[in-house]
Amino acid sequence: MYTVGLQQLIDKMNLENCTPEIDISNIEISQTDVNRPALQLAGFFDHFDSNRIQVIGHVEYTYMQKMEKDHGIGILSRIFECQVPCIVFCRNMDIEEGILQLAVKYGIPILRSRKTTSSFMAEVIRWLNVELAPRISIHGVLVDVYGEGVLITGESGIGKSEAALELIKRGHRLVTDDVVEIKKVSDETLIGTAPDITRHFIELRGIGIIDVKTLFGVESVKNIQSIDLVIKLEEWNRDQEYDRLGLEETYTEYLGNKVVCHSIPIRPGRNLAIIVEAAAVNYRQKKMGYNAAQELYNRVTNNLMKK
Repeated sequence: MYTVGLQQLIDKMNLENCTPEIDISNIEISQTDVNRPALQLAGFFDHFDSNRIQVIGHVEYTYMQKMEKDHGIGILSRIFECQVPCIVFCRNMDIEEGILQLAVKYGIPILRSRKTTSSFMAEVIRWLNVELAPRISIHGVLVDVYGEGVLITGESGIGKSEAALELIKRGHRLVTDDVVEIKKVSDETLIGTAPDITRHFIELRGIGIIDVKTLFGVESVKNIQSIDLVIKLEEWNRDQEYDRLGLEETYTEYLGNKVVCHSIPIRPGRNLAIIVEAAAVNYRQKKMGYNAAQELYNRVTNNLMKK
C-alpha cells in the first residue's frame, strides 16, 4: 500500500487551502478513486468509502444551498465524522463560513480548485493512478529508442550499460541504469523510472560512474518512460536454439502485465546498440500492422503453391 501526502496533491493540482490552520503534514491519500458525495448529502451513507477524496461540484453545491441550514450542517457533520482526507470544492465556488468552522472543528481540510468538476476528477485520478501504482525494482537498463521504451536485462557484467552508452551516443535517451523502478499504471501499461539517487548516472566497469546528463546534455536523458519491449542479453550457448524468424512473440511478465521479450545471444563482435535499435523499429513496425516475418512466410507459401 502506497500513499501520497495531501501537500503533494495541493502542489500538483494547484489547489487553494481554505483551512490553513489545520495541520495537513500527516494526512495521507491511499485511494486512487474520488467520490462526489451526492448520496451522502441526501443521507445515504451505506458503502461510503471515507478514504477517498470528496469532491463538491456544481450539482452538490446547488443542492447544499437549497438545504435548510441546520439540516445541511448535520449532514456535513456526518461526512466530517468519517474522517475523510479532504473536501475539494471545484469551479472556485464560495464556501460558507459555517462550513469552514465545521471543518476546523473536525480537522478536515477544505480545498478549492478553479477547474471544472469533471476535468479536476479526471486529472487527479490519472495522477493518483501513477503515484499509488503497484511497483517493483529490477536489475536492468531502460532506454528510449525511437520513442519505444526498451528494457535491457541480463546478468551483471554482460554489457547492458555499454549498450546503453552506445545508444545514447546514437541519439537515444537514457531513463535509468542498474535499477529500474517499474510501476503498473493500468492492465496494459508499465512505466519505468530511476531511483532519485542514481538518476542520470551510468556505471561502466573500469571507468566508474559517469553523469550522462552532464556529458551528453539534457536531450540524452528522460525521467519516465513506458516499457514496451524487453531485450534479454544472455551468453551464447552453442547447444541452444535461438529464434531466427520471429513468427511467434515471446513474452515476459511484470506485475501481471505481459511485455514482448527477445533473447539476444552475446558473442564477440556483435554490435548490441544496432541490434536494440533494429528490435525497437521492428516492434514499432508490428504495432503499425506490418510483420516482416509474416510477410516472408507468405511469400514462401505463395511460391510453393505456384509450383
